[in-house]
Amino acid sequence: MEKSNNKKNEEKRGKSLSDYWPLIALIIVSGLAALALSSHAGFTTTILMHNFMGFFLCIFALLKLFNPSGFANGFQMYDLLAKQTRTYAYIYPLIELGLGLAYLAFWQPELTYILTVIVMFFGSVGVILALANGLDINCPCMGSILKVPLSTVTLTEDIGMGLMALFMLYGSMH
Repeated sequence: MEKSNNKKNEEKRGKSLSDYWPLIALIIVSGLAALALSSHAGFTTTILMHNFMGFFLCIFALLKLFNPSGFANGFQMYDLLAKQTRTYAYIYPLIELGLGLAYLAFWQPELTYILTVIVMFFGSVGVILALANGLDINCPCMGSILKVPLSTVTLTEDIGMGLMALFMLYGSMH
């Protein structure tokens, strides 16, 4: 009986909004923190996006850094570069943290945008392939602490971050 209940739970996994509550909460907190900081920094779309991306990336990096080997185990299951070298799986949270801090500090904005586009769109390829192959794992993007399924939400997050960086890069050039 227990096996049939587990099977039913697996089939429902990722179908409910509650499955994504940790991600939703992190997006809300990042958004509110960005709004709070932006209200003192001169409220523009670029400043708001910088602050949001900074908080979001720092929080996600922190989740990964709580259990680096747990993150690396999951990340290696789908990320194209992490599959080739586990070192990248360990470095990735630091890349994410560096990008988050660069956004918050407005350090080398155009370089930060370009690196974000590369990291997010490259990561999206691995997610697309994993979803196409039916990989059913908890998304390592939340570290090994929060249990959110790898899904189109993960893909939307990666592509959304890449698109925001592209938008800011385009704005900085015009």
